[in-house]
Order: sequence, then C-alpha cells, then structure tokens
Amino acid sequence: MAYKPGIPFTVPMKLLIPEWKTVNGVRKKTYPADGELFFGAFRTFGGTETAHNNVYGIENTAVVETWFRPDIKADCQIRLAESGEDYEILGAPENIEMRNQWLKFKVRRIGGKA
Repeated sequence: MAYKPGIPFTVPMKLLIPEWKTVNGVRKKTYPADGELFFGAFRTFGGTETAHNNVYGIENTAVVETWFRPDIKADCQIRLAESGEDYEILGAPENIEMRNQWLKFKVRRIGGKA
C-alpha cells in the first residue's frame, strides 16, 4: 500500500537555504532574510519535554510533510510565512518510499524561549 499524507498541504512556509561566508579566515553559516515559498502540512505535538542539568524545559517541535524537493536538506531552516517563526530541521528529511513524491521531517523552533 502506497503512503499518502493524511492532511492537506495548506500551511505556507519559506525555505531558508544557508549561505557560507568566510570572515577573518573562519567559515560562517548565514541564512537569507527571505526564502522560496512552499506549502506543506505542519503538525505540532505541544512540544517535547527536555531536562538539561536537572532543569525541566519544553522544546517546540513539529513534523512537516510536503511534496518532495531535493533542495530541502538537514542544514536548512524553514520559516512559517504567516507568523514568521523560524524552525531548524532535525536530521535528514525522509524521502518516503524513495519515490521522490513526499518528504517528511522533524523541526525544532529557534529562539522563542518561554
């Protein structure tokens, strides 16, 4: 049975592809202020519980499903077009069933500490 996403791709997002610059002999990764628009499904689960040095916290995480795009990679970021929230991609995006049709990946919010 072939995979099919359960919800429609209605959330507008922007793909931020990193650019590398050399500053004082050190390579530094920067992200553009704006990126290419794409649509996908964006599902949050109320955050992920974490404990660092006995301090309890919650990370804002989500799962994104979208059409396959070879330019979406682990070092990219996405920005929600409506709210402007930035998320980093965790791990390598999964090319579901290796069919180059669907893409699924997990993201974590950058900044926005509670």
